[in-house]
Amino acid sequence: MNLQKPKFICTTPVRNESKILDRFLKCTSLWADHIIISDQCSEDNSKEIAKKYPKVILVENFDLEYNEKYVRQILIDEARKIDGAKLIFAVDADEILTPEILLEEELKQFYKSTPGTVFMANFVNICPDMTHYWNGPIMIPLAFFDDGSPYEAEKIHTYRNICPKNALKINLKNIKIMHYQFTDWERMQSKHNWYQCWERVNRPQSAVSVYRDYHHMYSIKKHDMYKIPEEWFENYYRFGIDIKTIIKDDFYYWDKKVLNYLDEFEAKFFSKEAIWDFNWQKISKDWNYSEEQSYKFRDPRNIFQKMVHFWLKKTQLDHLSFLVRLIDKILINIFKF
Repeated sequence: MNLQKPKFICTTPVRNESKILDRFLKCTSLWADHIIISDQCSEDNSKEIAKKYPKVILVENFDLEYNEKYVRQILIDEARKIDGAKLIFAVDADEILTPEILLEEELKQFYKSTPGTVFMANFVNICPDMTHYWNGPIMIPLAFFDDGSPYEAEKIHTYRNICPKNALKINLKNIKIMHYQFTDWERMQSKHNWYQCWERVNRPQSAVSVYRDYHHMYSIKKHDMYKIPEEWFENYYRFGIDIKTIIKDDFYYWDKKVLNYLDEFEAKFFSKEAIWDFNWQKISKDWNYSEEQSYKFRDPRNIFQKMVHFWLKKTQLDHLSFLVRLIDKILINIFKF
């Protein structure tokens, strides 16, 4: 049994999160001993917000490339500079741990653990109505009792924390990760447009499969929805923190990143990606592209591509059914979509 209470160190990558960062840091400061923020070239005042909090250790990442492994490694390396036994948490700025993290009886499971232990937690995706949520599909490594093990990961959609293959894994029953990404639906769509473009550029594959992966939120049925326990909000209200109000961006920098892709590779290169429900010509003007420049962002799809996107959208809710999966396979294998 561990006799020394380990330090709780929260690691968080940040890029243009000023709208939500203040609330995140207020909540996280209630339980973390240190909060390590790695800012990746934010163009807003994220860094200034982070500097206001005494528990924050701010490091800067000047690499513009999207690489989750590299970003997380920076955070882990910084956490390991802190002396003593430590639990390294990985929590993003659009996430808040349920208030059970503040309860002594819940904390005992961390205090009694030994180095090398991984604590797994479930995502609960908060709906825009702020009254319902749906469960994420997997348990993720929220915290690791550091023993010096290496961090192994991929560039995208990877483990956010150290999780050795043979480690003791404890599933947290009560402490969950409230994921706020879907409370700002437009921002989520903007980010997922960028994801689809990133996939086309970095690891080309079936656009049908990419669509299904990045539109999973449209597959949630009513029976998958659960009522949010009011105490999740109330227990933070007691500390003067409002976690129920939806905070939205004015502009989504992911839109600019999509425009950069369209500009560099040309719109036709992304004609199979389902990003064309958005008027990129209009959006480009919001980012100071001229009328002449915006011409290159026109919808490049042919009629067949538009029909496939219509099919994907209409069938997403039941995309796991036999008939839909069969037609998807035909689109992938015969039409190379």
